[in-house]
Amino acid sequence: MDQERYAETRKQSFYGDYLYDMVVPQDHFFRKLRDLIEWSRFTKKLIKLYKGEGVVGRPPFDPGMLLKIELVAYLYNLSERQVEEYLNDTLSAKYFVGLAVDQAAPEPSTLTVFRNRLIQRGKQKIFAEMLAEIVQIALEKGIKFGSIQIVDSVHSIANVNTAKDKKREDKGKGPRDPDAKWGVKHQRKVKTPEGKEIEQTDYFYGYKAQVSMNAETGLISSLDITPGGAYDGHHLCSLVDKDLEQSLPLKTYAGDRGYDDSNNHYYLVHKGLYSAIRLKENRIKKKDKNKEVWLKLIQTTEYQQGTKERYKIERKFGEAKQGHGLGRCRYIGKVKFAYQAYLTALILNLKRMVRLLTGVGFKTKGVVMS
Repeated sequence: MDQERYAETRKQSFYGDYLYDMVVPQDHFFRKLRDLIEWSRFTKKLIKLYKGEGVVGRPPFDPGMLLKIELVAYLYNLSERQVEEYLNDTLSAKYFVGLAVDQAAPEPSTLTVFRNRLIQRGKQKIFAEMLAEIVQIALEKGIKFGSIQIVDSVHSIANVNTAKDKKREDKGKGPRDPDAKWGVKHQRKVKTPEGKEIEQTDYFYGYKAQVSMNAETGLISSLDITPGGAYDGHHLCSLVDKDLEQSLPLKTYAGDRGYDDSNNHYYLVHKGLYSAIRLKENRIKKKDKNKEVWLKLIQTTEYQQGTKERYKIERKFGEAKQGHGLGRCRYIGKVKFAYQAYLTALILNLKRMVRLLTGVGFKTKGVVMS
C-alpha cells in the first residue's frame, strides 16, 4: 500500500528534520533505535489486520508508528495517556516514533483501538510473529547467538483486588478476571518463633509468562502465556519448538527444577539437544539403578555449563518487573496479558540489540541498562 494512505506526520512539518538534527544527539538511544530497525517491516505485517488493509475509510496512522509509541510506553512503564504527554514534551521520543516537531501525539483512544485490533484480529499469533521478527533482525544484523538457552517463568499479579473479588463471588458474581488463577510464587525455609525450620509457600493470583532466552545475547526468543497455576514443566517442549523454528544455533537447554520432568529430558535428546535442567534431589538420591543415568547427566560439560548460566534469566525478569511494569498486569484477561508480556519482551530485546550493536545503553535515572 502507498505511504499516502497513512495519516501525514513529518512531511507536513515546516521544520522538517532540522530541529531534530539540532537537539537529538547522534548517540542518543532513540536515534539508534530508530535507525536499527526497518520499521516498515512491521507496518506491512500489522496493516493486514486493518479493514481493507487500510484502504477503506480515512487514512489511518501508520501501524508501525503506533507500535513504536506503544514501545515507548512500555519502555517507561507509561499508560496511554501518560505516553501522549511524554511524546508531546520530549523531542527525542517524538523523533523516534516519526512525528513532526509541531505535531501532537495521537490521542490515547487511538492506541486503545490499535491494541484491541491486535488482540481481537491478531490474537497471540501476531505477538509471536513480531517477537520472531525481532530475533530474525538480530540475526541479520550479525548478533551471534550462543548455544545455551535458558527457560523459566515470570509471574505477574492480576489487576484484581482479591479481597473485593471474594466478596463478588460470595454474592454469586463471577470473578473480575476469570482467566487468572492462583499459583505458587516461591517456597522458602523460615524459622518459627520456637526456632523450628519450616517451609513456607507464598502464593500469587494472576498469570505466568514462560520464557526462553539465549544466555549469550540476553535476547528472548519465545514465550508461552499461562494462568498462574500452570505447571512450568508442561511448556518446555513448546518453547523448544518455537526456538528451533527460528534456526537458532542451540545445543543446550537450562532450567530450574520446575522443568525437571522425564518427558522434557527425553524430548531434548529426541531433538538432538543437551539437558541442563537442574535435577530434583530424589533423582540422584534414590536407591535404585535408574539414578545412574542422572548421575552421568550432572557430570556432563553441557549440564555444568548450562546450570551456571541460569541466573541470567532471573536478572532479565528483574529488569522486566522493575523497569517495565511486568510485575502487575495492566489489563484484564489472558490475551491482554499476552499483549503486555510480548510488548515487554520486544522492548527488552530492542534495548539489548542497541547495546550489542552500537554500544549505546538505555539510561534511566542516570543508570545505563541492558
